[in-house]
Amino acid sequence: MRSHLLVATVAAVAATLIGAAPARAQAGQDNPSGDPVVQKIYDEGMHHSQLERLAQPLLDSIGPRLTGSAANRAANDWLLKTYKSWGIDARNEKYGTWRDWTRGKSTLELVSPRYRVLEATMHAWSAATPAAGVTADVVIIPTASQITDSAGFARWLGTIKGKLVLISEPQVTCRPDADIRSWADSATYQHAVFQRDSAATEWRARFTAAHVDGRTLPALLARAGVAGVLSNGWSRGWGVDKIQSTRAADVPSFDVSCEDYSLLARLASNGQSPRVHAIANARLARTESPVFNTIAEIKGSEKPDEYVMLSAHLDSWDSGSGGTDNGTGTITMLEAMRILKTAYPHPKRTILVGHWSGEEEGEIGSSAFAADHPEVLKGLQALFNQDNGTGEIDSVQTNGFIDAAPSLARWMSRMPADMTRNVTLMFPGVAHNESTDSDAFDCYGAPGFFLTSSDWSYTDYTWHTNRDTYDKINFDNVKRNATLVALFAYEASEDPTFVSRTRRVPPIDQRTNQPMRVPSCRVPPRSWEASQRR
Repeated sequence: MRSHLLVATVAAVAATLIGAAPARAQAGQDNPSGDPVVQKIYDEGMHHSQLERLAQPLLDSIGPRLTGSAANRAANDWLLKTYKSWGIDARNEKYGTWRDWTRGKSTLELVSPRYRVLEATMHAWSAATPAAGVTADVVIIPTASQITDSAGFARWLGTIKGKLVLISEPQVTCRPDADIRSWADSATYQHAVFQRDSAATEWRARFTAAHVDGRTLPALLARAGVAGVLSNGWSRGWGVDKIQSTRAADVPSFDVSCEDYSLLARLASNGQSPRVHAIANARLARTESPVFNTIAEIKGSEKPDEYVMLSAHLDSWDSGSGGTDNGTGTITMLEAMRILKTAYPHPKRTILVGHWSGEEEGEIGSSAFAADHPEVLKGLQALFNQDNGTGEIDSVQTNGFIDAAPSLARWMSRMPADMTRNVTLMFPGVAHNESTDSDAFDCYGAPGFFLTSSDWSYTDYTWHTNRDTYDKINFDNVKRNATLVALFAYEASEDPTFVSRTRRVPPIDQRTNQPMRVPSCRVPPRSWEASQRR
């Protein structure tokens, strides 16, 4: 998340706003404020990190934490137990209910015209097949010339009962563009781009001719009696797909890897009659189950009704194990609280942490907490949220709080220089939807800051993908992040001044020539059923 707005490094901001910036120093040797608590926090975080011990049971044993699932609740309970073992008060705070779905065995096998075990993953909240599975012919959405109009599409719908239907664009090649660019000459690369663009245009024409779109199609197929739907969410990298929730709630739904999906599409398009055996075992509870946020706190000694808050979402999609989205944010905030309890057990302001559920469904857990706790909004000094992977924190989004930069620069100027050497302040910023949990507080005018991490191939390889697992975490980076967050919490707690809530007047959006729209707070749905009525 890079901003096109005014950008400055922390050193430059500190020099401008408070007259001096800390010089670069050897790691851990520079403590410009001479504050012994700063040194304790640094030493505890950088030399006694518990991150690997925390990440392993969360990601390997509990695993993915789909909202509403038993694993999501197990993660809440694990956090509660961990905090209490450190002497930190914590609670699981129920905010509603959600559908409770448990993944079981799922397989997809090509049985004709040859045998192959296909790489495929059942979508979250998919319907199940019969226990023994189903064997069915595979067909693909017909071309524009084959259906010509909506009536032709309706006739085709009458032919697909009991079949598995391919509903995504097949790729010309599953080789990433960057790899082609590395090896091909200019003409070859441009031809590859042309082929991909042409295929995308042709695929869109199928939907235009049928007068349907990707969101409405699965329901039409379910009503037509299909055996299931097969799709591909290629993430533009080697062997990686974005795998989230089904759009066809009444029939089995699979993501098929780019390579195998394209194989099925070629077979179907060339009249070679692919036939597949599919097993999708899953259990959807009859009633919705409770969903919780885990909240922990270290009570303030002087200003207990003012708050510094740490923030990360606990839930994840479930095709991987939620390693970098947002296991890294979870353990960053967990470790930061451990560091603070060790080095700063009696903060001036109350330090809270929110481990949110329902973020992947639209920041529901954090929005519910904000709506339920006006006292926290009123007394919020600052909230620090992290939610984009294992990279080192490299920017702080000030989200339109025009007087926030001086406070942030002042706090960072008191930290060891190696903590802030690569951090950029994005100021004044603008209040806009980051699609993360800080939005739930910013929309009320409470100062929530988004700590953005360097990409580390997050966008293509781990965000919402089947490869988002423990091994993708770089613990050197996350160790720095947890220490930095703990330092932010300490400085924000100690600061005698209260962070200003003055917001920037929205600038003109160059695309519309109108003021940029500022997100408004919404009433979060307290159940999955309620979310479907919107």
